[in-house]
Parts: sequence; structure tokens; C-alpha cells
Amino acid sequence: MTARQATDGADIVFAMALRVAGGAVLLVMATIGVFLLRRGWPALHEAGWSFLTTQTWEPDSHNFGIAAVLTGTMLIAAVAITIAVPLATGFALYISEYAPQRLRRGLVNMVDLMAAVPSVVYGLWGFILLQEMLIPTARWLSLNFGWIPFLSVEGVNPDNPLERLTVYKSSTFDAGIVVALMIMPIICSIMRESFSQAPPGEREGAYALGATRWGMVRAVVLPFARGGMIGGTMLGLGRAMGETIAVLMIITPVFAIQPHILQSGTNSVSALIAARWGAASPFELSALMAAGLTLFALTLVVNFAASMVIARTRSGQQSEA
Repeated sequence: MTARQATDGADIVFAMALRVAGGAVLLVMATIGVFLLRRGWPALHEAGWSFLTTQTWEPDSHNFGIAAVLTGTMLIAAVAITIAVPLATGFALYISEYAPQRLRRGLVNMVDLMAAVPSVVYGLWGFILLQEMLIPTARWLSLNFGWIPFLSVEGVNPDNPLERLTVYKSSTFDAGIVVALMIMPIICSIMRESFSQAPPGEREGAYALGATRWGMVRAVVLPFARGGMIGGTMLGLGRAMGETIAVLMIITPVFAIQPHILQSGTNSVSALIAARWGAASPFELSALMAAGLTLFALTLVVNFAASMVIARTRSGQQSEA
């Protein structure tokens, strides 16, 4: 056997292994979807389309739906992404483009360590410490920007200095910040890898044309890494929508659509499942499975949309230098 034949054989085996791995991933996803659909079908059949529009959660009375918890899930994820993406982008750019070489390894290790911290630790930190620290910020935002509908707080008198402050605790804002700190390391790591792979030749060409460091980053690094930035953001969004323990420890669960992110009371699909699973009746278990199926489908839609966007960006083909 020649060296060429041996190389071709190794390539064939490697390609087959990749196909098997890819097929296994699709099979596992399909199995999860079928399992959730099968277990959740009795509740879905009973509720029909009202499952997506009903806010109340009373499965044993056959009056239930996920409109409230699904809205809360999206609002918490939106707050988390709004905070995490700018932080992750700035930190990733600093590590890859600005930090001294002797500091980069330590900064990378710190980000990786943040990603390894258990979610229950973030939940404890958010419940015991962060909520109290965020009350002045939430109150200031409400008093100064309450004319924006989602930043207003109902039932608060701004002229009363003795106004109870618990109305600002256990809110979507609190949960979103904790989740943002949890997903930021993941987004940062993906963006940093994308930034570091920008072509050295184009970097040098930008400098040769008189660009500043920021000019080089804007003209070369950011366009090249656009796909990685979108992918990291969508991966963080999927993690934010599915976060459970930290959110459950912080929020005050309510079964009503709560659009005021600074006001106490919210809920999420994953927190609902975790809170109700242990004491649920057989029919409520089916309803919880249906809620999990909805979250599973929503996550798939987000990730497939991200894949389509990444494919259209053609990362690295739009550099201006």
C-alpha cells in the first residue's frame, strides 16, 4: 500500500466518523423532540391553541397555558443578551487586540473560570447580594425613564421617600443581569477565537495604509469575525432561554404577562418546570412536558435562524482593508 492510498483510506474513515457523529446528534435531537411530544400530547390535545395564549397555570382545572411564562422567558433572555453582548465584545477585543501578551493567558483563564462556575452559585449571589445592590439602579431607571413602557413600575409614588423598595426586587431585570453574567463568558470565548483568526496579511495591510489600531479592528477584524459574533450571540441566547436554577432562585413567580422588567414578579418556562415537577399530578406532568417541547422548539428555531444568518455573512469575505 502506498502512502497516497493510506492517506486516502484515513480520509475516508475520518469522513465516515464525522457523518456518524453528525447523524448521532440529529438522532438524539429527534428522539428528544419525539419524547416530549409523546408525553406532552395529552395536555396539548386538551388545551389546543389556547396553550400558547392562556396565562393561567391550573392544569388540574384544565385552565392552563404558557403565554405568561413564555413572555417572561423572552424578556429575561432579551435583558441578558442586551447586557452580555456589549460586555463580551469589548472584553474579547481587549484580550485579542489590546491586552499585553503577558496578561492574555490570565484573562483567558479568568473567562473560562467564569463559564465553569455552577449556576446555583450565580443564583445565590444574585439572591443574597445583587438584588439589594440593584434596587437604587432600578428605582433611578424607573423614576427617570418610566415614560418608556417596559421601564415603568406600577403602583409606585415617586414623591414618597418611604415608598417600599421590595417592588424592585425579584424582577426580570435582576434575573436578566445574573443570566447575562452567566452567558457572557461563552459569548466572549467564541468572539475571541473569531477575532484572533483574522488574516495577519490584511491586518498588516491596514497598518501599511495608515490605519490606527481601532481602524484596523473596524476594517479587518470585525468584518472577518461577523459570523462568529452572530454565532456566539445566538448560542448565548439559547443558554439564556434555558437557564433554570439561577432564575428560579431570584424571581417571584407570577402567572400573568409582566412587561415591566423593573417590577417584582416574572416567570420562565424552565423555572416553571423546575418548580412544579416534584409535586405535579400526571396531567400536570404532561402539561410541563408540553411546555418543555415549546422551549425546545423555540431554541431550535433560534439556532437554525443563526445558522442561516452566519451562512449569509460569508465571514472574512467583506474586509475593507
